[in-house]
Formats: sequence, C-alpha cells, structure tokens
Amino acid sequence: MRFPTKKFLFSSQRRSNSTLKQAQSVLVIGGGLAGTEAAWQAAQAGLKVTIFEMRPQKASPAHHTSQFAELVCSNSFGAISSDRAAGLLQKELINLNSIVIETAIEHAVPAGGALAVDRGQFSNALTHKLSSNPLITIKREEVMNLPSQDQIAVIATGPLTSDALAKDLQKFTGLSECHFFDAASPIIEGESIDLSIAFRASRYDKGDADYINCPMDKKEYLAFREALINAEQAKLKGFDQDTARFFEGCLPIEELARRGEDTMRYGPLKPIGLWDPRWGDVKDKDVRRAKRAYAVVQLRQEDRAGRLWNLVGFQTNLKWGAQKEIIRMIPGLNNSEFVRFGVMHRNTFIESPELLEPTLQFRSRSNLFAAGQLTGTEGYAAAVAGGWLAGTNAALLAMGRDPIKLPITTMIGALTNFVSNASGKRFSKGDFQPMPANFGLLPELPNRIRDKRARYAAYSNRAISDLKASKVSNSTGK
Repeated sequence: MRFPTKKFLFSSQRRSNSTLKQAQSVLVIGGGLAGTEAAWQAAQAGLKVTIFEMRPQKASPAHHTSQFAELVCSNSFGAISSDRAAGLLQKELINLNSIVIETAIEHAVPAGGALAVDRGQFSNALTHKLSSNPLITIKREEVMNLPSQDQIAVIATGPLTSDALAKDLQKFTGLSECHFFDAASPIIEGESIDLSIAFRASRYDKGDADYINCPMDKKEYLAFREALINAEQAKLKGFDQDTARFFEGCLPIEELARRGEDTMRYGPLKPIGLWDPRWGDVKDKDVRRAKRAYAVVQLRQEDRAGRLWNLVGFQTNLKWGAQKEIIRMIPGLNNSEFVRFGVMHRNTFIESPELLEPTLQFRSRSNLFAAGQLTGTEGYAAAVAGGWLAGTNAALLAMGRDPIKLPITTMIGALTNFVSNASGKRFSKGDFQPMPANFGLLPELPNRIRDKRARYAAYSNRAISDLKASKVSNSTGK
C-alpha cells in the first residue's frame, strides 16, 4: 500500500525558523499508540517534543516490554476494507500520514481481511523511529502529576494510567474515576498445534487461509464450556471482584460461557463459513450436514515467521494453571505450549463528555489535551486517531494557531464528536462507556440505502471525500 507524499498540516502557512524557535515545546505523557502518534505529529511540525514513558522504570500490569506502542491485547488493528468501520478509520489515518498505521503496514502478518502485525517488529520499529528523531526527547520516568499550567501537554497514558497520575487527574477534573476491566488472550507456539486435527482457512474463504481453526463437536464444546464456567479465576488486584465491570466489546471467554450455552458459538467460536476440505465437498449438502463443526476456535498469526499464534476472542482472567488445562481440551491444541497466558487489567478512562472539546482539549484548560483510550474510544486504530488529533492540535496551539476539528462525517471526527458529546443529549454522570469505531456514529446519508454493504461503502466514500476536501487533508497529502 502506497502512502501519500509527506506533507504537513502546517505547510500551507509554514512559519519562519525564527518563529518556530519561539514556539513552545510539546510534552507528551505516555508511550502507547496514542502517545507515539501524538509525539510524532508534533515533531513533524518542527516542534521540540518530550515524551515520558514510565516503563521500564515502573512496570504496568499488562505490558511485557519497554518498547513504544506495545500491543497488549490483540495484534490486530481490525478489518482492512473501508466498508468496515475499522478499515475506514485506517484509511483516514493513511490519508493523514499516521506513523503508527504506516509502520503497522510495514510489519503486517497474514490475517485474512484484517491488518495484524508482528508485535515485536512493530513496536521495535516505532521505538527506533522516535529515538532517531532529533526533535523528540525520550524520558523514561513516571509522571505523577499533571504538567504546569503554562505547558502544552498531551495526556496519553491509556487504560493503564498509573495510580498517582490517575488520582491527580481525578483531582483536576473533579469527577469520579471511571474504569472497567480489559483482558488479553493467550499466545501459543505454532509448532505445538496439531494440524492433523486443526486446519487452515479464512472465514468464507476470504483472502488466503491465514487462520488456524480447531473444530469441536457438540460433546467437546459442552465439556469445554463446563470447564470454563467452573474454572478458578485470578484475583483482580485492588478491586472488588464481585463489582468489577467488563467492557462488552472485549468480554473474557469465561464470562461469555456463563451467559448461555450458545453464546460462544454465536461469538468467537462461531463455525459458520469455516470448512476443512478433508471433510469432503462443502457443496454436498449431506456431507456438510454430517461434518460441519459445532464450534470452531480460531488462532491468528502473531509474528511474521508464523511461530506464534494467539487465540482469537480468548481474553481471560482464569488462573494460569486453569488456562493451560482448559485450552488443551481444544482439539488440535492438546499439546499446546504457552508463550504468554491471558491476563486481565484495569482499563481507566475519563468522563470525556463532561470534560473535552472535539479538539480533545480540556474545557477547563485549553493547553491540556487527552488522547487515546483514556478518552473513552476503544480499539487500536481509534487510539492512534486520538493521538494524531491531539498531537496535531497541540502543535498548532504551540505555533499560535487555532486547533482543528475533523468533519463529523469522517470516522475520526465522529468518534471525537461522540466522546466530547458536542451534540445530542448529555450522559448522566457515570453512564459514559467506551465506544469503538462504528457506522452508527456517522450522520445519516442523504438517501437511504437498504443494502448494508452498499450503505457502508457510501459512508466510507463520503468520509474520504469530505476529509480530502477539508483544509486538513488539503495540506496533509493525498
């Protein structure tokens, strides 16, 4: 995929070198996806940027390295096709010269119709790019308080904001802290998967056979579900286990199992569209009826070499011993070797509708920006989008220019409009919950289109057209 020629939002009114020297520097707190993107975009404007990351000085409950933009939960940014919400978000970011999405494409691994990356290569590459940029200073230390009132800053500490900074942020906002619990899936060694039982395929044969699929019959599925329901849970540190809230878009597999006998079969274990040619001719109705799996567990490639695979949709809070025992009940994974067990962690977010403008500035302090999952957007691409907007606007503010808003017909504009609640009814305090990219956030089309695929394509075409027509895209590139 080709990227547009590098141009900057600031190029149409580029300031003299002497003016740039007088501009304030930008401070970014947090080296995740949003912080990485924010720091890069501010530096692209010619500003000096300092980015703080507490790892490795202080570990987080879920990270495994000290690299920038480490992916904690999944290695997938979601569907590539722009008639899917995640795909549209990625396409918009490509048009806006996102360094994170550019790097993700450079280090993509096969994943059917999704953009998935080799985690290690991806985060290593971004760490190198930030470290090599002469305008970016990296400080490996924990920030425990908000920056001084005169400092332009982006808070991009994400769902794992440290306790000290979270408390200071709570004091600044005057609102109660929000949180739910998020989880990551286990990763196993590819060589330990039994391909005499499991098979390679993508759902409905879309793209190459990029997934490994482990089929279950009804008896195997019911025994697996029973084991999940009765397995021992890990204790959630520092929180009441009985009152913990889960994000509905990322439920632990054991929670799905508890919600009903068929819940997993209509979710991550759905068998529809997956067929092993060894079963016979899929076009033969009698064969299909006799051989079709009752449920299918899918594994997605983690690294470019195909040596590591994660279990799709298997976020979990089970104790590690229970994870090993239960996952080895899955046909084809009976001898699986684990590289990483699933973990659950607190996911912090602020009550953005009470606090933020669509520019991602705090209403009570215009030189302070929030970005990423801390604002209540959900998903990797959405975090990158928030970082892009916050970093860009922080740079504009530092240069004495007005921050921008993106058209609400774009997915990025619609997401920031939602979290800032610029229009529509306001949330009651405590009711705000994180939101992933989805077409329901976009304004309705002028003419109703009944066919869903055609309707989503029309949303996408309008979004890209409006983005290109905006002053933002006019100066950022193709």
